[in-house]
Amino acid sequence: MIELKKKQERIILVSVSDSDGEAAVDSMDELEELVGTAGGEVVGRVMQNRESPHAGTYVGRGKAEEILALAAQTEADGIVCDDELTPIQMKNLEEMLKLKIMDRTLVILDIFASRASTSEGKLQVELAQLKYRQAKLTGYGKDMSRLGGGIGTRGPGEKKLETDRRRMRARIAQLTREIREVQRHREVTRASRKRSDMKVAAIVGYTNAGKSTLLNSLTQAGVLEEDKLFATLDPTTRCLGLPGGQRLLLTDTVGFIRKLPHHLIEAFKSTLEEAKYADYIIHVVDAASPGMELRMHVVYETLKDLGVADKKVITLFNKSDIRDNDEGLRDFQADKTLCISAKTGQGLRALEETLEQMLREENVYMEHTYSYRDAGILTLIRQEGELLEENYGPDGIFVRAFVPTALYAKLSRHE
Repeated sequence: MIELKKKQERIILVSVSDSDGEAAVDSMDELEELVGTAGGEVVGRVMQNRESPHAGTYVGRGKAEEILALAAQTEADGIVCDDELTPIQMKNLEEMLKLKIMDRTLVILDIFASRASTSEGKLQVELAQLKYRQAKLTGYGKDMSRLGGGIGTRGPGEKKLETDRRRMRARIAQLTREIREVQRHREVTRASRKRSDMKVAAIVGYTNAGKSTLLNSLTQAGVLEEDKLFATLDPTTRCLGLPGGQRLLLTDTVGFIRKLPHHLIEAFKSTLEEAKYADYIIHVVDAASPGMELRMHVVYETLKDLGVADKKVITLFNKSDIRDNDEGLRDFQADKTLCISAKTGQGLRALEETLEQMLREENVYMEHTYSYRDAGILTLIRQEGELLEENYGPDGIFVRAFVPTALYAKLSRHE
């Protein structure tokens, strides 16, 4: 039997930086990981130091000739630039190099297309792809259909009709309407949670920081865990029962990344806004990453862009078990920081205690003796609050508890 093996694309990474510092190298390392996740093989790197990318060709002509020579030497199929290219940059590079030209945004969109599994995720990815391709319509020229296969060709939007601007606009309008319906459904779900007075904590962080592993360790959610960028796209919400009896909803969110394409932010806004409407933010940081501080900055900037403000933040320095020490692990923007290992369980009990304390601070402390006729109230207290003591005596049931404000008002009517 003949086995047909898919050819792995050979890619050269290209970057323009105004400095040759660690940030530029870290960005290129991350781009290599993105290309690997998308199924490509990096066979070379070219970095040019200049104040800003060349308006017409991204890199200067001399550097373009260097790329061409490297491509011939390594038998490369294409290049991936570390910034989003303009249509004219893409067109000129294609003419100069006679190679497949891609940018960071296209690779990220391709990964999202391969990861989308739910109908909502597929809608969001298709919308982001179409908006990206609409902006690049003149840049792709005759190759707009991209039917050759490889990175950047997965997902919807590959038919010839997509080269027609009018039909592309119509499809974007249709997808926007469908996503608005999904957004309305999310808003109904959020309103339902608010009525139940159950607090929500959104788990956010740079991609591959360990968010899904944390959710699984705390709630046995069964979410896919993979050492890859953007392993999971669709948010998952699970109920966490705390040791004192209180309950909290945990929502996993899509990972952030530097230079996150604005097409994706717009398309995934309803998903990303889970953080905006949460009561608490759990910020998961990969403590083993050499670019940890820059990645923390990217997360906070993305939250700021989403309008997330005035939330209590718990920063978890994950993977701290593989560090030699905890020096340098600090976050001055967080209300609380903890060193944990989501994989081994180290520090998770301290996290639960922290969450319990935060919930307790927002609840009302009460002491009351209820008649045995009202014994059903204890069930409500256990479900929505924290029952500290129940003492059965001749006069009734003495209760000490922390309860949400809404429940306290409800219980006061029984006094």
